[in-house]
Amino acid sequence: MEAAISIIPTCREMSELVTGYMERALPPILRRRARLHLFLCEPCRRYYDQMRRTVALLSGRSVGDPPSPEVEQRLVDSATRPPAPPAAPPSAES
Repeated sequence: MEAAISIIPTCREMSELVTGYMERALPPILRRRARLHLFLCEPCRRYYDQMRRTVALLSGRSVGDPPSPEVEQRLVDSATRPPAPPAAPPSAES
């Protein structure tokens, strides 16, 4: 007996296909099958929407230039400096 061929991807398969679906990198037949799955499956639709929003938020961020050597050294110094001793509590004398 031959194995049944699934027309639409499973939820597990969709988790692997969602990036390709968003980037329109899937072959047309697989893209249509993924679209059908998203139409039928609310949890996968939520996952797809979450991924789409995450990509949109992150794509608006710029990496920018690296910090200058002086700024980098100040950051390293502040991260490696021993913590200051705790401040003495206020005196109860009046």
